[in-house]
Amino acid sequence: MVLVVDTSVVLAVVLNEPTKAELVRLTTGAELIAPLSLHWEIGNALSAMIKRKRITEADALRVLLEYQKIPIRFLDVPLDETIQVVGQHQIYAYDAYFIVCARQQSCALLTLDGGLQATARAAHVTLVGVTP
Repeated sequence: MVLVVDTSVVLAVVLNEPTKAELVRLTTGAELIAPLSLHWEIGNALSAMIKRKRITEADALRVLLEYQKIPIRFLDVPLDETIQVVGQHQIYAYDAYFIVCARQQSCALLTLDGGLQATARAAHVTLVGVTP
């Protein structure tokens, strides 16, 4: 099974959030994919945590090492399709990238983000491990 994972999922795993065990169970045996933008979103999230003093720079570097261990295949997504999804659903591009990625690969999306879940449903993208 091929599965798109978003930033919320990756962060929950690498930060050892309470949902980690369930997310690992859901993704075991799956080929994980994500848009290239995931890298920058992870960096942005960690920088925000450092700025808010939730984690230290050393903590962030350890988290990055854990992130790099996750076997994710990164894909470029077409900007024209992204803009179409943005226009149709009135969302930001960083969420649309995940929807376009799932559509491109004809696969499901795993996200903990309620807004992205709702938009994915509206865009007819299958969700994994999420109660409709």
